[in-house]
Amino acid sequence: MTLVMPRTLAGRPRRLKISAVLSVLVLCVAAILVVAPIVWALSTSLRTPADSFNEPPHWLPTHPQFSNYRAVFQQVPLGTFILNSTLITGAIVIGQLITSTMSGYAFAMVRIRGGKALFMIILATMMVPLQTTIIPVFLLIKYLGLTDTRTALILPAVGSAFGTFLMRQYFLQMPKELGEAARVDGASRFQVFSRIYAPMALAPMATLAVLTFSAFWNEFFRPLIFLQSQSKFTLPIGLVSLQGTLGTGSISVVLAGVVIAMIPSVVVFIAAQRYFVEGIVTGSFR
Repeated sequence: MTLVMPRTLAGRPRRLKISAVLSVLVLCVAAILVVAPIVWALSTSLRTPADSFNEPPHWLPTHPQFSNYRAVFQQVPLGTFILNSTLITGAIVIGQLITSTMSGYAFAMVRIRGGKALFMIILATMMVPLQTTIIPVFLLIKYLGLTDTRTALILPAVGSAFGTFLMRQYFLQMPKELGEAARVDGASRFQVFSRIYAPMALAPMATLAVLTFSAFWNEFFRPLIFLQSQSKFTLPIGLVSLQGTLGTGSISVVLAGVVIAMIPSVVVFIAAQRYFVEGIVTGSFR
């Protein structure tokens, strides 16, 4: 006896195969678009400025010039810039992890009168561009006497509406019965948070940490507004001086500085990759 598969079932594997191939092609194109500028920057940083504009362009340098990286340290106080960026970005990441985790837990697990309205107001701040609030924030920083200080960059960024939203979404998926059982056993609200729910939220916290680090390590606009002394410059704004007067600096040296600036972000992502991917996957399935 011969079994005949319905036409809809017979055609489904083929459609799935075509869809998988198209998905792989789209991902490959996206990967090329992302990786190509990085490869070009790395390649140009190892060439002389004259070789950078050869026609046709060459992706691989024929005679690598590692002296461009040495020139970066000679032309600008790169160590100072890296230290400033590390202190500022590290403080912001730690601050946002604390405030976002606690506020996300409160909005998800604690019944607060008017909590939903307050949460919607916090979310609404995500739609306000940074450029519209920079003047009031600058005037407030000036009033507090924090102009041209690292604190001027750290203090306004400690709270995060996005971080609060992200952590709240994860806490909403966690079982409330664990906290209720701990409360019955005499645990305080803070003990329930710190000993039960916070350890369960390591994956989303790693996701938030990586995203926050990448955003503020590469931040340019606020340091440009708040800082005047070169000794306080962060890495992105400090590397601008490599361009020289009217952009007459060596493009190879500039891109060498850019490559150096990318290294910490790559290291942080690799170090937190397992938790980052786990947090993204968990959030997408839940």
